[in-house]
Amino acid sequence: MRLITLALATLLLLIQYPLWLGKGGWLRVRELEGQLSVAQEKNAALKSRNAKLESEVRDLKDGTGAVEERARYELSMLKQNEIFVQILGKDQPKPQGAVTPAPAVQPASPATAAPAKPKS
Repeated sequence: MRLITLALATLLLLIQYPLWLGKGGWLRVRELEGQLSVAQEKNAALKSRNAKLESEVRDLKDGTGAVEERARYELSMLKQNEIFVQILGKDQPKPQGAVTPAPAVQPASPATAAPAKPKS
């Protein structure tokens, strides 16, 4: 009787091996499900990126607004007869090549001022 019990227990373990550790076992399935969820998240992010790129391509093909915006911000281009004004905060450094305004000339005092010539 002991031999039969030992044989049945061994058979039970042999049957359980493929279920837990085999090619289609529970552990392998759980690992594959984890890989699947990671791949699905990556695909969703790439689909979002592709949709943004597709809309940008459509804008570049159809309208001039996107081209103009890119030229302004990426290439710092201006339209003809357009003036560029940049407002800096107190804590921002001045860009290189910035033009500093000349100091204001104070008017002469009346005592040192030359007399005005009468109009003729």
